[in-house]
Amino acid sequence: MSKGLRPDFLWGGATAANQFEGGYLEGGKGLSIDDVYKGGSATVARVIDDHIIEGDYYPSHEAVDFYHRYKEDIALLAEMGFKCFRMSIAWTRIFPRGDEEEPNEEGLRFYDNVINELLKYNIEPVITISHYEMPLALVKEYGSWRNRKLVEFFHRYSRVLFERYKGKVKYWLTFNEVNCTLGVDRPYLQAGIVYREDENISDVKLQITHHLLVASALAVKECRRIDPAAKIGCMLIYPTTYPHTCDPLDQIKARDAMATTYYYGDVYARGRYTNICKAYQESIGGHFTMEPGDEELLKEGIVDFIGFSYYSSRVEGVHVTEYTGGNMQRGGKNPYLKATEWGWQIDPIGLRMALNNLYDRYQLPLFIVENGMGAVDKVEEDGSIIDDYRIAYLRAHIEAMKDAVEIDHVDLMGYTPWGPIDLVSAGTGEMKKRYGFVYVDKDDNGKGTLERRKKKSFDWYKKVIATNGEDLEN
Repeated sequence: MSKGLRPDFLWGGATAANQFEGGYLEGGKGLSIDDVYKGGSATVARVIDDHIIEGDYYPSHEAVDFYHRYKEDIALLAEMGFKCFRMSIAWTRIFPRGDEEEPNEEGLRFYDNVINELLKYNIEPVITISHYEMPLALVKEYGSWRNRKLVEFFHRYSRVLFERYKGKVKYWLTFNEVNCTLGVDRPYLQAGIVYREDENISDVKLQITHHLLVASALAVKECRRIDPAAKIGCMLIYPTTYPHTCDPLDQIKARDAMATTYYYGDVYARGRYTNICKAYQESIGGHFTMEPGDEELLKEGIVDFIGFSYYSSRVEGVHVTEYTGGNMQRGGKNPYLKATEWGWQIDPIGLRMALNNLYDRYQLPLFIVENGMGAVDKVEEDGSIIDDYRIAYLRAHIEAMKDAVEIDHVDLMGYTPWGPIDLVSAGTGEMKKRYGFVYVDKDDNGKGTLERRKKKSFDWYKKVIATNGEDLEN
């Protein structure tokens, strides 16, 4: 048994610019795909055609106003003892349209200030280069990642970041939850894609995936060239998947359900399209074009570590009849598990399984960059928020995480639960679905003071960090 988490374990929390920052047109920022998407019932076809609809409410436009309150928020993270803070950079703050030759200096200055403020408290920035917010102009004028030109645009964007923050940012992630591009029917949030009636969806899926993988590999190479001391990884959704029964057909069904996760993971970590990738390509009947040099580029762009999100597990099988919710990944209901109000099944052991599966497969350091429980929080008459349910969820998952390290000898870099300060839900646009240790006074209609208020979990997580995960008592 290992002695515990490494002394330099990266405790922290994770956010995304499009769900957290606000200031959606300030500082020269352009429109992103999220700026015209309301979440929930809004159709992506409508938002691409119509831009912003006057009079409609778009939660991301103000979000929780980190853009103006970053000093206050970072001070709260420092008070909890954060060792790192996972954030994303809004592509459209740096390149408002995405295809400009020169970056927007005002947007860079904003991130200069944020990064410097984090470093003032010895909090390491962990930066996602693209997190569900690519420039809308690249969708409307280039067809998004269908177009190979986006590889060039992303290369330019990432190069600017590496040059600007050399020596300041040690940890980078290329694309957030990139495997949902293959795993959902309309991969708008990740890749700005709305399929057209006249195109072969399987071909488009594989082509945009290839372009994303090439763009990531280029970014990895560029990061190493510019700042060899930095580490750059990928970020996957990881839905631990169990067979519905011991029927051998269910075993195959569960394996097939993980194909889109390992499709990306294999190329990121092994630098080539493996057998599972080729089997998936054939299973959907799709084809894509590789340019000369792409195979070598993928080999050269292997990541330094695997970042992943884990919230819940799912069941797959030929006889599944009852389904439940999840993070971009619907699956069968597991009768042995409880679920959140949104139907996400609570499965700490599934996190231990995820860590083992990924480490056994890739033998690269792992980083849990999202984990958490969305819940409705009640502000009591005395102003307190007693979120024992959140503490229970996180405690159980940290225990499972420690088991993976201490018993299974998994190499784990850090843990950044989702939304340490309440933020807007990406999929539904809700505020009532809260994850944070800090409550933000804002409702689903955009009303509220934006006042920050500590929840009970704030002091609990502070203690967890201070003891490097040894004291998990509530």
